[in-house]
Amino acid sequence: MNVEERLELIRRNTIEIINEDVLMDLLKKRKEPVIYCGYETSGDIHLGHLVSMTKLLDLQKAGLKVKVLFADWHTYLNQKGEWEFINKQLKKWEKGFAASGIRAEFVKGSKIQRNLDYIDDVFKLAVKNTLNRGLRSMQTVARNIEDAKISQVIYPLMQITDFKYLKVDGALGGIEQRKIHMLALETLKEISYKTPFLIHHELIPSLKGPEQGKMSSSIKESMISITDSDVEIKNKINKSYCLEGEINENPILSIAKLIIFPRKKDFEISRDKKFGGNVVFENYEDLENSFKMEKIHPLDLKNSVSKYLQEIIGEIRKNFK
Repeated sequence: MNVEERLELIRRNTIEIINEDVLMDLLKKRKEPVIYCGYETSGDIHLGHLVSMTKLLDLQKAGLKVKVLFADWHTYLNQKGEWEFINKQLKKWEKGFAASGIRAEFVKGSKIQRNLDYIDDVFKLAVKNTLNRGLRSMQTVARNIEDAKISQVIYPLMQITDFKYLKVDGALGGIEQRKIHMLALETLKEISYKTPFLIHHELIPSLKGPEQGKMSSSIKESMISITDSDVEIKNKINKSYCLEGEINENPILSIAKLIIFPRKKDFEISRDKKFGGNVVFENYEDLENSFKMEKIHPLDLKNSVSKYLQEIIGEIRKNFK
């Protein structure tokens, strides 16, 4: 792939690339620009995580070196569990990511974050940032932000410092990471680190509907895990929010767009001839448009999404065991 083709693949299913000029320059001058994505190792790996994992596979194909940070300290600071639970989950996450086909350098957060130079840099950032600025950056990430703990203000400062000690050129994250990433752009100079590029992707809405926000491992009915059986996947998809003709905040369409289409050349909806017969879509835009025009019934869409998800997750589940 030439530089433009690599950049096109990197852009796929992203909301924005901040400092794309930095990325472009790296693609021209470096064999393997380095990008990372960090994860709190709390609940099960689910479809929400599979969005970024799918994007990491794109980035690999585009020639970037991928690092995955299993952020055990961040998980603890954000009140997502005690250490015994976090360490147990981290081992599951390592297996899950390896099973997905991602060829990455896996880094345990506490391995780099106990370094005295690292801690010194966190303190430098603490001196330069106000309490309110730290809290604002955590608004879309933290649990119980209205009753925030001091640990949740330390969290973004550590995330910023991670750039330097992971030695990366950029970061991938869901759009909920944007406020922390923007704080990083403003303050990385305080710890003598370069300006990174930042890639933000969409989030899959809760299966329960838009009022429930994003998919979350803490709400089992809202998500599908990579360890769910075919029967569980089918049942959860069948119960999911999917209003006829509604394309906004539709989790079933989001799954098709962000997880299925990047892996499949086409998307087939099987249905009886009296309902129009089978139809094949070669891109997501055509599927979305047909659904919007009510040419595709929600149940038919759900059946197809369920079938493809069972194939994708089934392969990961097989490698996970």
